[in-house]
Amino acid sequence: MRIAIIGCGYVGKALVQRLRTNSDYVITATTTTPERVAELETIAHRVEVLKGSDEEAMGEILQNQDAVLLSVGARGASVYEETYLGTAKTLVSALKQAPTVQQVIYTGSYSVYGDKKGEWVDEDSPLTPANENNEILAQTERVLMTAASPNLKVCILRLGGIYGPGRELIKIFGRWSGMTRPGAGEDFSNWIHLDDIVGALTFALENQLQGIYNLVGDVPQPSRELLDRIFATHNLPNVAWDASVPSVRPYNARVSNQKIKDAGYRFIYPEIVEY
Repeated sequence: MRIAIIGCGYVGKALVQRLRTNSDYVITATTTTPERVAELETIAHRVEVLKGSDEEAMGEILQNQDAVLLSVGARGASVYEETYLGTAKTLVSALKQAPTVQQVIYTGSYSVYGDKKGEWVDEDSPLTPANENNEILAQTERVLMTAASPNLKVCILRLGGIYGPGRELIKIFGRWSGMTRPGAGEDFSNWIHLDDIVGALTFALENQLQGIYNLVGDVPQPSRELLDRIFATHNLPNVAWDASVPSVRPYNARVSNQKIKDAGYRFIYPEIVEY
């Protein structure tokens, strides 16, 4: 299978490394950073520098590909729309001249559900993005789904918070130790290990998944419980919560992963494995 991976950051690079162990895959990797070309050339068969707005270059990369993974990440709020929505629009337009592509997979975010007051949500729940950036992510999904056809499957994975090697939870939250945070710590968070992201992406490719799937672990955790466990493990002071100040977290939902399990995916880490 010939696959183009648009965006080779934390997730994209890990997928390249996984697929490269299977001789059935021929991988084209893209990056926006010329300085990363040499690094990616050690694991991908072909590496191209690609700007998400360059439709001509995107079209050239898509030629003779069987599948495309879109796994981009914005480097700041100022380029959110350009990175996600702009790249998706470029990709959808370029796909019209790329008849060999049979599947597009996009790694999105469960943040599109917005603040559900801790209620359970699944893939059929309405989206209520709480801010402009999350609305951009919702629009990105809608744009990509317009490309779906009998000859082209579009699969969207709504990822939880990402953790794993080099992105441990203590690195993400360590600076909060001993601080006072707004709210009571009752808002729910949903996490997914890098190994399960790579596993689910590979599963989606091999099984030609289409549609929208939540990709989160089995057990959503309230922020207070998660942080207490992280800091207890590392012998650090806990967060103090100020319930008189509203939480600033723009999304709060317990996200069901039942759909992707029903499709046949078996989680490597259904519960958080490191604190």
